Amino acid sequence: MDLPDRPLLDALAAYAHAAAHRPGTPCRCAGGLVGVLADRDDGTVVRHGRLVAKAHAPGIEPEAHRARIALAAHPDVREVFLPPLTVSPPGELEGRPVSLWPYGSPVDPADPDAAPWEEAARLLARLHRTPPPDGEAIRLPGMRAPAKAALAVDRMRRTAPDHPAAATVLAAWRSVPDGAATDGPRLLCHGDFHLGQLVRDEESAEPAESARSAKSEGGPTSPSAPWRLIDPDDAGLGDPAWDLARPAAWFAAGILPPEIWSRFLGAYQEAGGPAVGTDPWAQLDVPARALTVQTAALAVAKSTAEGRPLDEVEDVMIDTCARIAGHRTDSAPTAST
Repeated sequence: MDLPDRPLLDALAAYAHAAAHRPGTPCRCAGGLVGVLADRDDGTVVRHGRLVAKAHAPGIEPEAHRARIALAAHPDVREVFLPPLTVSPPGELEGRPVSLWPYGSPVDPADPDAAPWEEAARLLARLHRTPPPDGEAIRLPGMRAPAKAALAVDRMRRTAPDHPAAATVLAAWRSVPDGAATDGPRLLCHGDFHLGQLVRDEESAEPAESARSAKSEGGPTSPSAPWRLIDPDDAGLGDPAWDLARPAAWFAAGILPPEIWSRFLGAYQEAGGPAVGTDPWAQLDVPARALTVQTAALAVAKSTAEGRPLDEVEDVMIDTCARIAGHRTDSAPTAST
């Protein structure tokens, strides 16, 4: 894949190349630069061989960012997070922090039946059960999931206030109680969990399998390689129910089939995950409402910016917001939504 002609992408590609090879060493990576893995407002990611370079979002708080990268590198979460290749000193391009990571094969979007829902649930349970690391080296901030929901609503208000669905989204947002961002326990959380945050950790694969995979053209990672979480940009301390909120919202909207939701939630509970109790929706209802609103607000903002109508899935999220607003009470939201 050729890189688009953009200064940041060109600079990040050069950064990744330099990190992958000693000065003066020719590049013999299979396929050379594989290309752009992501290019969004909240992060730009390129791959060179088996190395990944990420330029994080502009304007992030430096101390919080360093703490999150240090968390991903901490031995206490080695079986949860894919660790970075370097922790310090952080790189920087065009005022944006840059980090380096090993490449891991992501979930295959073309094979939804093979999605590792149980593995993901067990990773989250392990993370939530891990005591926050001690010491001055890691002063963890709050995880950012609740803040991201509010930011999405603000973005919609600024960029698409007259969209026909905006009033419905705002009505659902008013059903999320004040204090949802601060209520609950303060445990280690990922802060932005979805299946795109999972990759195979080749370094932890069986040696023979890992060697075969390393020789391939960036092909499938060894099936013995364990799944790991990536992207700690929103990680920190908070209520772990927010890490289950996106699949819970998809289930409530009818997007995630009941049997998959049951597998995911059951695996989390069997692994001792502390986010939910006997009635999971007592903890999940408010975060799931917020994630529904976040998804719908971003859909409205993005579709407006792109000059297109809402697609089928986006329409489902708007309809779910309408159900949420219709069931609003002055007490806690009902579990049915």
